[in-house]
Amino acid sequence: MTLDPTVRARIDGLLQANRIVLFMKGEPRAPQCGFSAKAVAALGALEADYAHVDVLADPQIREGIKAYGDWPTIPQLYIDGELVGGSDIIEQMVNSGELHAALGLPPPDRTPPSITVTPAAAAMLRKAVEDAGAGVVVRLEIDRAFRTRLQLAPEDAAALTAESEGVRLQIDLAGARRADGLRIDFVDDERGRGLAIDNPNAPPPVRELLPREAAARLDEGRLTIVDVRPPEERAQAAIRVAFSTLDQGAAALEALPRDTPLAFLCHHGGRSAQAAEHFRQLGFREVYNIVGGIEDWSASVDAQVPRY
Repeated sequence: MTLDPTVRARIDGLLQANRIVLFMKGEPRAPQCGFSAKAVAALGALEADYAHVDVLADPQIREGIKAYGDWPTIPQLYIDGELVGGSDIIEQMVNSGELHAALGLPPPDRTPPSITVTPAAAAMLRKAVEDAGAGVVVRLEIDRAFRTRLQLAPEDAAALTAESEGVRLQIDLAGARRADGLRIDFVDDERGRGLAIDNPNAPPPVRELLPREAAARLDEGRLTIVDVRPPEERAQAAIRVAFSTLDQGAAALEALPRDTPLAFLCHHGGRSAQAAEHFRQLGFREVYNIVGGIEDWSASVDAQVPRY
C-alpha cells in the first residue's frame, strides 16, 4: 500500500509532537472496539500519559497508519516514534514489565493478590476446569471500573497466579492490585444461583439522596452538586444554590480527589443516575443521585424553583 506523502507528514508530525501515541477506534473514555478498549485498559493500568488519535474520525489516518508502520490492524501504539504493536502486544508487555521499562516507569509489583474461594465455589470451579481439559485455568479479569469477569482460558506464564481451595486463578498484572482481598462464593438466594464476587476495593455503589438531604449537606459544605442538564433546560428551572455543570465537559470534575462527595441532579433522576455511575466507575467513593431531580427539589426544598 502506497502512503500519500501528505498523510505521512501528518503522522510524522503527530509522533514528533507526542512521545506516546495510541491510534485507536474511538477515544479512551469511549473505545469503539474491543481491541482498542483492551489497549486503553493496559495503558490505563500504568497511569501513563499518552496522546490518542481516533482513526474513525479520520479515514486518511485510519488507512495511512497501516501503511506507515506496515501493521494491518488498529489499535497501534507508538513510543518515541517507534511502533510497539497492537493490543495483544501491549497487554503482554504490561504483564512482563517491558512496557514499564520502555516508558521509564518503576518495575511492576508482581506480588500475587490474596484471593479467597469458598469451598462451595471451589467445587464448581474445579469441575469446570476438569471438564475443560489440560492446560486450562480460571482467569480473573478486573478492569479499572471494577467490572469483574471469570472465564476458563489457556494458562499464561506471564500472568500472576493465586490459589485458594485447590483452585488456581490467573490474573493479569494490570488488575492484580484491584483483586487483593477479593472473595468468590457460590450462592443460591435472592441474588440468583451462581458465583458471587465481593471485592472490598471496588467503589461503593451510587447512593440515593433526597433533595432535602442534599440541601442540608450542601449548607454544611459537605457536598458538590452537579446539574447534568444542558443550559437551555436549566434556563427553565435551576436550584438557587451553588452547583457545578458539565457544560465544559467532565474533565475538571474528574480531576477532583476521589474522596470528594458528588451528588448529581437532573429533571427526574434518570440522566443524573447515569452520570453518577460514570463517576463511581472512575473511583469516586461517595457518589449520590438526587432522587426525583429538580422536580422533587421544587416540591420539598424550594417552591420558588419552577416546575416544568
